[in-house]
Amino acid sequence: MSAHIIDGKAIAATLRAKVAEQTTALPYRPGLAVVLVGDNPASATYVRSKDRAANACGIAARTIHLPADTTEARLLAEIHGLNADPAVDGILVQLPLPSQIDAQAVLEAVDPAKDVDGFHPLNVGLLAAGRPSLVPCTPLGIMRLLEAAGTALTGARAVVLGRSAIVGRPTAALLLAANATVTVAHSRTTDLPAECRRASILVAAVGRPRMVRGDSIAPGAIVIDVGINRLADGSLVGDVAYDEAVERAGAITPVPGGVGPMTIACLLENTLRAAIRRRGGASDGGKRCAT
Repeated sequence: MSAHIIDGKAIAATLRAKVAEQTTALPYRPGLAVVLVGDNPASATYVRSKDRAANACGIAARTIHLPADTTEARLLAEIHGLNADPAVDGILVQLPLPSQIDAQAVLEAVDPAKDVDGFHPLNVGLLAAGRPSLVPCTPLGIMRLLEAAGTALTGARAVVLGRSAIVGRPTAALLLAANATVTVAHSRTTDLPAECRRASILVAAVGRPRMVRGDSIAPGAIVIDVGINRLADGSLVGDVAYDEAVERAGAITPVPGGVGPMTIACLLENTLRAAIRRRGGASDGGKRCAT
């Protein structure tokens, strides 16, 4: 058996097209502000990708680039200014931040209605309560991939490997809300391979290259590989041993080209949703978005 490949690039392109169509129909341009502190090359590359994708969809994106020695007070003042700016519908603070800045304090300073990363405690709490507002982009992208693959979630046994606040926990909350039976596994889980083999849906988000071997995957399982790990030779691999997994899984995301493109597409979707909630303009009274 060879797994069906879930093409994140194609699914993300479809979502971006929907966002662009709905953005064009609005009487204003949604605004996205990305705050980048310092000169981390990976962060800078990622921010440029976000800017290009947003502007291509009709979203007015701009980056506020602050020096690496920026104080926490200076950054908080910038956030407060963006909160008050009526042209800004979404605010994203690129992580990681320099060591002199308390990242949690900064994330909590973002207006929850403009928190397109879904990291503010209010949005985290709403998601945990089953009342999602703005959802973290990568977990939202995972759910879009499962939907596109035709995955039946009700009653499915799902294992989320990884318990981070950015991916693992919100993904588990979304799966639970979709009526899956969810286990969150991690490095301290007893007999982790056996736990993974129980899953008909396996989401791997641990940041360890090829940690999940083929014999940890149940035949026919749907595998979503969130990991993006760079090896010494410069190649990118996921958290799943792809060549082994593709022979056992029913469907699997590649790395790259799986979850990654969905994260940016869902950021654009969140920005559109935030703009409509703040300013209206959708045909159904402000509730319509790309989903």
